[in-house]
Amino acid sequence: MGFLGNHIWSLEDDENKPDVNATFLQPFLSYTTPNAVSITLNSESTYDWESEQWSVPVHLVATKVVSLGSQLVSVGGGLRYWADGPDNGPEGLGFRLLAIFLFPR
Repeated sequence: MGFLGNHIWSLEDDENKPDVNATFLQPFLSYTTPNAVSITLNSESTYDWESEQWSVPVHLVATKVVSLGSQLVSVGGGLRYWADGPDNGPEGLGFRLLAIFLFPR
């Protein structure tokens, strides 16, 4: 289990560019099975302080590291559910596919 978070904001006062003021929160819980499949539940939530709106996708994903020749790749997929979002943003259920190339030393 773990948590990642950050906050970004614009420092420049430019009338031609919108202000940026957003908090990102990513709590996660992961379990690895005896045959090395990782199952992860997480959220990648963002709060936009300018529009006072949340974006809250929740993911349930399974991944496994495989070899493609000599290249290690983490492959997986899962479901995404939008628990909350801006008025004109995404909603409902979706899918997530992953392919991450690994370069261990």
